Amino acid sequence: MAEVLTGKEKQKLAYTQGWISILVNGLLFTFKYWAGFVTGSLALMADAWHTLSDSLSSIIVLISTKISSKPPDDEHPFGHGRAELIAAVIIGVILGLIGFEFAKDSIARLINHESVVFGAFATWVTAISVVVKEGLAQFSFWTYRKTGNTSLKADGWHHRSDAISSVILLVGIFAGKYYWWIDGVLGLVVSLLIFYAAYETIREGTDPLLGEIPDKALLEDLKQIALESSGMETHLHHVHLHRYGEHVELTAHILLPKGTTLEKAHAIADDIENEIMNKLNIDATIHMEPI
Repeated sequence: MAEVLTGKEKQKLAYTQGWISILVNGLLFTFKYWAGFVTGSLALMADAWHTLSDSLSSIIVLISTKISSKPPDDEHPFGHGRAELIAAVIIGVILGLIGFEFAKDSIARLINHESVVFGAFATWVTAISVVVKEGLAQFSFWTYRKTGNTSLKADGWHHRSDAISSVILLVGIFAGKYYWWIDGVLGLVVSLLIFYAAYETIREGTDPLLGEIPDKALLEDLKQIALESSGMETHLHHVHLHRYGEHVELTAHILLPKGTTLEKAHAIADDIENEIMNKLNIDATIHMEPI
C-alpha cells in the first residue's frame, strides 16, 4: 500500500528538493564554468549558465511551496494550493525559452559549420554533469509522485533538459570530428523534446486552473458511492471538479423520487457528501433534483 504523506511532510519534501537542487546546481555551475575558462570552451561556459538557470526553477518551487502551505483566509477561502499550478506554468514557460535557445543555437551551428571541441578535463566535467543532473531529475520526479506537486515535475524536466544539453556536448566531442553537423542536428532534436516537455508542463498547470471534468475512474467511484450511500440509483451527473492544491472541491447533481421530502433529500445528499470526503478526500456539494 502506498505511503500517504501529510501536508507538512509534502511541504518538507518539496523544500528538501528545492534546496538540494539549488546547492547542487551552484556547485555544477562553478566546476563547469571553471573547466570552460581553463580549456577555453565557450560551449561549456554556456552550458554552465544553463545549469545556473535551473536554480531559478528551484527557487520558484520553494516560493510556490511556501505560498501554497498558507491556510485559507478571507480573500482565499479555498486556500493557496493553486500557487503550485501557477509555478508549474512559469517553469513550463522557462522550459519553452530554453528550447527556443537550443533551436536557435543549433541552427546557427549548422549554418556556420561549427563543431564542439574541448579537452579531457572539460569532457569529464560534462560527463559528471550528465549523471548528476539526471539524478536531480529523477529525485524531482520522485518527489512529484510523493506529493502531487506539479511544479516539482516541471523542475525535474528543467534538470533533464540540462542533462540532455550536456549529452549533446559529449556527442559533439566524440562524433564531431567525423560529422561536423551532429551537434547541430541533435540540438534541434532535443529542442523539440524540450518544447514537448514545456507544453505538457503548461497543460498540466493550466487545465486545473481553467477547470476540468473528472476522469472516468473517478466518475465511476462517485456514482458507486452515491449508490451505496443512498441505497438507490441517483443518476449522479453534472459533475465539476475544482482543485486548489491538496484541497479539492466537487459539485454534482443527483435525481431523487419526486415525492421525497426536503428533509429526506437533504439527509441523502449529506450522506453522499460525507462518504465522498471519507473515501476520496474531496469536499463535495450535492444539488438535488426531482426525477
